[in-house]
Amino acid sequence: MKKITLMAAVLSFSAWASVASAEELVKEFSGRSSTTTAEFEVEAPWLLEWRTRGDYPGKMGFEVTLIESPLGEYVGKVATTKWVDNGLKMFDEGGRYKLQIDSSLIEWNIKIQQLTRTEAEQYTVRQNNISPD
Repeated sequence: MKKITLMAAVLSFSAWASVASAEELVKEFSGRSSTTTAEFEVEAPWLLEWRTRGDYPGKMGFEVTLIESPLGEYVGKVATTKWVDNGLKMFDEGGRYKLQIDSSLIEWNIKIQQLTRTEAEQYTVRQNNISPD
């Protein structure tokens, strides 16, 4: 009986774990220079995750702009930094997009992930508590 209970618990956990990590990778982009990415299509909600690496803190440059495709209409700035950094931005509007990436002295990686509504509801915004001097 204990074996059956343990097996049921493992199966329940496995089912929960697969639902908890159901984010679907739509596209991944990486590079060291400025570029405009290939087009990608997403449904709402979706997540853009970015990471940067580099050896020249404060002298590097990284900016990501979301562009509607195929017309090239400006949607908005997604990220900007001069430091080794990372971040997430969740979007609640689907469509066809490209990213315009402006990069100087910095390596970058961007992942576009499709979310379910349940996953989107689990994301919370954290505020940076560091106050400028």
